[in-house]
Amino acid sequence: MATGVIVELERNSKDWSKIVEGIVKLEKKIFPKHESLARSFDEELRKKNSGLLYLELDGEVAGYVMYSWPSSLFASITKLAVKESCRRRGYGEALLKAAINRSRTRNVQRISLHVDPLRSAAVNLYKKMGFKVDNLIQGYYSSDRNAYRMYLDFNAE
Repeated sequence: MATGVIVELERNSKDWSKIVEGIVKLEKKIFPKHESLARSFDEELRKKNSGLLYLELDGEVAGYVMYSWPSSLFASITKLAVKESCRRRGYGEALLKAAINRSRTRNVQRISLHVDPLRSAAVNLYKKMGFKVDNLIQGYYSSDRNAYRMYLDFNAE
């Protein structure tokens, strides 16, 4: 992995607007309009039970992972994206590991996520990190696009 820094976006960060702007730009390029959080990103990030880690590379946002912990029992990965020119270099895995580690500090028992089965690189990454397919949800993204619901359980110690 080339030199990049994973940073947690702090709610009172002086760079909040610049970083969110970079994330929204990525969001618009990567996700179809109806799946994009571009319009509501700022609002989503201000929720108390959510977090965002971003990858800063050469002064720009090159990727991000958004996660939430709706209850004390589980967390959810809501978005994971890496700039197209930065893919296949370990950044997605690094972001996912960081989000898993942050979730573990909250003592959750499970992390879940949804992914399009056709996004094979993403599915393979999640499986590599220990996620298992729970279910295929028909029409999750749109009438002709399904999703795997995947989960990662932590062993009770």
